[in-house]
Amino acid sequence: MSEAYERERQNNSRLDELSAKVSALRGVTIDIYDNARDQAVIDNTSDTFSSMRSSLTGSASRLGRMAAAGNRIAIFKLAAILIGCVLFLYYAWKLFF
Repeated sequence: MSEAYERERQNNSRLDELSAKVSALRGVTIDIYDNARDQAVIDNTSDTFSSMRSSLTGSASRLGRMAAAGNRIAIFKLAAILIGCVLFLYYAWKLFF
């Protein structure tokens, strides 16, 4: 009877060890999944910034062509828009921070 009790205790001990290992494996699996999901977000953000960069590059080249054409009214309008945007961002920054 004592021998059966000892084996049962050993089995319970090993079962607890196995449960701890399975728990640790589950934690590692969840961490890997979270890391992969974060990597996908980083990739999407990188793609967004890349498309924004190409859009800004195209806009800058169009602005350069417009300035080279010498259309003074369009240049003054552009300057006014840029100054307005800077002022808006300045006051918005002061308002919130």
